[in-house]
This record gives sequence, C-alpha cells and structure tokens, in this order.
Amino acid sequence: MEKGRIIYLNGVTSSGKTSIVEALQARRDVFFYVVANDLFQEMIGEEYLQGDYWKYLGEVIIMMYHTAKLFSDMGKNVIIDSILVEREGVAPHYERMKEILGNNPLDIVEVYCPLDICRQRNIDRGDRYESQSDEQAELMAKDIRYSIRVDTSLLSPEECADKILRELF
Repeated sequence: MEKGRIIYLNGVTSSGKTSIVEALQARRDVFFYVVANDLFQEMIGEEYLQGDYWKYLGEVIIMMYHTAKLFSDMGKNVIIDSILVEREGVAPHYERMKEILGNNPLDIVEVYCPLDICRQRNIDRGDRYESQSDEQAELMAKDIRYSIRVDTSLLSPEECADKILRELF
C-alpha cells in the first residue's frame, strides 16, 4: 500500500495555519485528515496542563506524530497543524518528529506572517495573548528544512492552499 502524504504546516500562532487547513479541506481534488496541537491538547485535563504544561503537551505532541504516521501508513493524506518548538518535554523536537515521520512522505511548509500582523490577529481573536506569536518565534526550532514557504500576509488561505498543492503534488 502506498503511504499517504504528510503536510506539516509549521508556524507561530495566528500565522494562518488553521485557515490554510480549512482551505485545503474545502477542495474536492485531494482529501486530508487533520491532526493539530490544539485538538490533541484538549485530550489533557486542564489541571494537568496548569501543573506541568510542557510535560503533558510534549507527550501529546509525540502521540500526535504517531497518529499522523498511522494515517499515512494506511494510505491517507494528513495535515499536521502545529509548531516545532524546542522546549523541555519535546526537545529535540524537530529531530524527534523526523525520527517518527522520517519513513513517510513528509513535507514541512513554513507558514510565515510578520510578527506585527500576528500580534494584531492575536488581539482580534481574543483567545490568544498579544505577544504569544513573538514568544513562540523565539522557541521555534532552528534549521528546519522546509519544502516550501507561504506568506499569509500576502496570500489568502485559498492561494496558500493552491500553492501547497501545486508545488507538493
């Protein structure tokens, strides 16, 4: 059985990853299952996250990668909506992700947006704090090998989805 493609959308909060996921899922020419940090974080009780956030988030992120691998191994295309941060509990995050997904067809997409725009998006959303994107940018893994880059300050989510499919499929 041919393995499904894994498209990892990597970017700070409010960079536009989830909007791109929605644009990809709205298409009729290719179907993706989605695994996301936010979805997997909901599996953890709030009291545990408050007690040791990075320990439990680190565990569930690794489980998320194994879930994406399982879908791919079963021939299903998968989008990972996440961020490669290097923090205690997941470090070395980028290397661990590559170990888990390295035998599967994996493309990492840099979802870029200038931090000043992300800050304003965080304010507008109301469920993030203003500097959250800046803090994540500082924690993001270095030397990530990207397949392509999309800039959500210049392209709509649909245009980003088109670019991803055109260049990766």
